[in-house]
Amino acid sequence: MDYTQSNADGHINIIMNGQFTFSDHEKFRKIIETIKAGGVKSLILDFKDVDFIDSAALGMLLVAREEGQNSSLSIVLQNTDRIEKMLKVAKFDTLFSINSSSAD
Repeated sequence: MDYTQSNADGHINIIMNGQFTFSDHEKFRKIIETIKAGGVKSLILDFKDVDFIDSAALGMLLVAREEGQNSSLSIVLQNTDRIEKMLKVAKFDTLFSINSSSAD
């Protein structure tokens, strides 16, 4: 997985692409560190170009959720169409705000 990050007044948008797997642990840790640093009001994780997500990546999302809760930060999973089935099986629709498609 690769990602680009933009920040506008504490609202962070991360556009991810490729496969989000266990091997992306270090990259995702950087995102978590951004949350921990403070000053973040919201985080949008955009999965538009992610075509695969494994169980380790789901675990990383849970870590992000926990950090977000500790910081009173809202986290939105966006453009999840390609990975929607995995998110539903894992019941992530009960844990996160999920926007399946972009409002292009």
